[in-house]
Amino acid sequence: MIRHKDVYIDGAWRPCSGDEVTEVVNPATEQVIATVPAATERDVDTAVAAARAALPAWSRTAPAERRVLLERLHQGLAKRADEIAELITAEMGAPRQIATRIQAGLPIAVSESYARLLETYEFEERIGNALVVKEPLGVVAAITPWNYPLHQVVAKVAAALAAGCTVVLKPSEITPLNAYLLAEAVDSAGFPAGVFNLVPGTGAVVGEALVSHPGVDMVSFTGSTRAGKRIGELAAATVKKVALELGGKSAHIILPDADLKSAVRAGVAGVMRNSGQTCTALTRLLVHRDSYERAIEVARETAESTVVGDPTDERTQMGPVASAAQRDTVRRYIAEAVAQGARLVTGGIEPPVGLPTGYYVRPTVFADVTEDMTIAQEEIFGPVIVLMSYEDEEDALRIANNSVYGLSGAVTSASEERALAFARRLETGMIHVNSGPLNLLAPFGGYKQSGNGRELGVHGLEEFLQAKALYLPASAPN
Repeated sequence: MIRHKDVYIDGAWRPCSGDEVTEVVNPATEQVIATVPAATERDVDTAVAAARAALPAWSRTAPAERRVLLERLHQGLAKRADEIAELITAEMGAPRQIATRIQAGLPIAVSESYARLLETYEFEERIGNALVVKEPLGVVAAITPWNYPLHQVVAKVAAALAAGCTVVLKPSEITPLNAYLLAEAVDSAGFPAGVFNLVPGTGAVVGEALVSHPGVDMVSFTGSTRAGKRIGELAAATVKKVALELGGKSAHIILPDADLKSAVRAGVAGVMRNSGQTCTALTRLLVHRDSYERAIEVARETAESTVVGDPTDERTQMGPVASAAQRDTVRRYIAEAVAQGARLVTGGIEPPVGLPTGYYVRPTVFADVTEDMTIAQEEIFGPVIVLMSYEDEEDALRIANNSVYGLSGAVTSASEERALAFARRLETGMIHVNSGPLNLLAPFGGYKQSGNGRELGVHGLEEFLQAKALYLPASAPN
């Protein structure tokens, strides 16, 4: 058992002002593995006050000095990579291979990317007689989810610190342990007191207190669209900036000239990765009508060959979903799809064979899904993929864009030129063209109800900056 008793505020571990604790449950065993304090509004007030007090000095710190501290943070995380992977496997069920390569690997790489970015980024530019100065936005409330817990934390915290902002972090109450590890790394790196603060707790208490706090200048949130809308409402009262990375119902369009078998296999495997708990998951697989039945069979074979089990076993490809509530939500979506007439190709609401304990969901494939069905429109956040047929490219485009979301997407074709032309017409923020991989220096974010901000790289840094124009006399030298 891990028992965290303190919050991290103003450069020190301090007792929480309340007595309540949050239990952390291993989703593979259903056993409580840790407790953390449930912070209160008083703790939020203290953390925000510390962040505001630290802001003037930190915002004026030279980028080179901030870079040195971020490099120390990167090194500290890299040294604890195995511990990060083990911790995230325990608290949210990611299989060891995914936890090592993605859950630990991504945040380590992102922290390094912001240290490197500070070597070249220009915080001032001259536009005619105007000197444009890019300054830190101020105190940032970072509110993060449980599906890629440390990556989502570092994507916000490293960018905000690089920009010269101070931060108050509220991690998900389902996966708070990795945030404690980050706070330890921040402390060891030698960041000034108050620059980073950690207040774990619930969204209803800590989250709402942060979002509505007059001392917070910006909220950076990743989570559900429903919660994002609530944050927008609360933040409007103080006109603070809000950056939202929300849900998705992304489409993978396999054009008729593509290698169908490899495209379907890759599409299904991608959805099952992280147990479908990926906001960018390509959960709608669009296939030309002439290849539709063959695609269904490949999808079935791929799903049924997915190794589901103990996430600490190196052979496991898919572990449990993160919580009992999430398991129950996914099962409700599956049952509703069957009731609405979708064809259940494989999977279903029963737990996988041999896994009576743990929050497991069977890899599930649906066919004959129509655009009006719930599973074609709503984010399930589980290992469920739907196959839909299209008549021609225009029909495929219409189906893909028929969504309130616009986070990610993919196009597969034998011709990169054809795939790229199709991708340009998709209403979504990120598109994988012929399996192009994620680029940590490119902007990450969505259109429509998938959000309104960007993370990673220069675009992620600039979310935490605001521009000031200094108009100089026309005769002033450049």
